Amino acid sequence: MVPFKGFDDSPSAGISVPELFFTGVLPRIESLDELKICLQFFRWLKGQPGPDKYVPQETILEQAAAENPTLTSERIINALTQACEHGVLVQASYEQEALYFLNTPRGRAVQRAIAKGVWRPDSNRVSVGQPQRPNLYQLYEQNIGPLTPILSQVLSDAENTYPADWLEEAISLAVKKNVRNWNYVEAILRSWKEKGRNETDRRDNKENPRNYIEGELADYIKH
Repeated sequence: MVPFKGFDDSPSAGISVPELFFTGVLPRIESLDELKICLQFFRWLKGQPGPDKYVPQETILEQAAAENPTLTSERIINALTQACEHGVLVQASYEQEALYFLNTPRGRAVQRAIAKGVWRPDSNRVSVGQPQRPNLYQLYEQNIGPLTPILSQVLSDAENTYPADWLEEAISLAVKKNVRNWNYVEAILRSWKEKGRNETDRRDNKENPRNYIEGELADYIKH
């Protein structure tokens, strides 16, 4: 095998892996296949839009095999099963398709919503194999200013809260208005979330009966 040639000097926001993975999960993992799939899963999940991030089993099989030809489908599925048993991932079935979510409160809530038949996948989901657009960190540095550790965490939270196209458009608007600071960008995003991004969104938001549904599954019910 050809040795790894090393990293370049270009700035990178990196992939976020929860600290609990290292302290609560890593000591339990005995399979190298499971470790590889878990670490890759964090990268695959990062490119997905919206708050309900997931990766279909078919995509995992294709991508994992493409990136590591020695991994067979059987080994990949076994690794996914182990990851679920160890509490890293949760698996749900939607229309006979296996979907994998990170084991978080939201991931478990979506799993229950799927079981109750009140959730469907986001049509805006992208393939993990597609070339990715500039991430939020790059957009911020290119258009607003240099990153700090605190800002990096703020951007990470925003990335998990708002769709990628909202983030891009909000930064673009801030640049056009020549108000290059995150507080202004965040104010735009909060306004869109509360009132809708355009007139149609605002009208639909008022008329949508889901606004009157309460409970932990309210965010996942589709009408």
